[in-house]
Amino acid sequence: MSDTGFYHRYGPWAVVLGASDGTGEAFARALADRGVRPVLVARRASLLQQVADSLPVPSRVVVADLAAPDAAQRIDEATGDLDVGLVVYNAGANTADGDFLAADEDALLSMVDRNCSTVVRVALRFGARLVRRGAGGLVLVSSWGAWAGSAGIATYSATKAFDLLLAESLWAEWREHGVDVLALALTATDTPTLRRMLEERGADLGELVAPEAVAAQALDHLADGPTWNLGAADPTGPAPFGDMRRRDAVALLSSAHRSLFAE
Repeated sequence: MSDTGFYHRYGPWAVVLGASDGTGEAFARALADRGVRPVLVARRASLLQQVADSLPVPSRVVVADLAAPDAAQRIDEATGDLDVGLVVYNAGANTADGDFLAADEDALLSMVDRNCSTVVRVALRFGARLVRRGAGGLVLVSSWGAWAGSAGIATYSATKAFDLLLAESLWAEWREHGVDVLALALTATDTPTLRRMLEERGADLGELVAPEAVAAQALDHLADGPTWNLGAADPTGPAPFGDMRRRDAVALLSSAHRSLFAE
């Protein structure tokens, strides 16, 4: 799709949640390069403003904690005067890595709120706006961790599976209304959060996908939903474990995770 076609379908404004750095920032910059004005949403006001000041198009900053129950309402109200054609829910990195029983309860529940409850609230509010306008898109960023459970990332995997299935379901409901929905399943991506976690554990995931490549693929393939499995040989094909029994897939992922993050 040409930049002009993209702008008319998904512009003039796009809401990017989790836009202060990493993949979210890359989405904001990629949208700005296509002429779409981004609304930058995250907790850290100073980082959001730095991104906003560096963009070649007008933007808007909305400071919100996406784990808070009123986050979606605040974002909706802060953009009520804008014609929003695209929403990218990119927040939700794994911030509570480790064995389930050893994890902090508040951290786990905060992840559930950020990755599930607020996602539903955002989809309800902005989905209604997109369906009314008869065109636009919604991207829910998921993870390869959604394809099977794994020791060490139990809550994260569960929340990302929720996001993936919600996006696929909304794709089926909204496509007849002109709204494209994409579940974007990420492989290991070079974000500040992942880099920090790897450095703390002395681990090495090898070559990581650049955030710019993630944003470019997602925006180029918004209409190719319901799922884009980034890094797979066939991104719209089957789950990466194919015909493998689920218990074997879980055991494989768990072994890999424990080996990677072994103390």
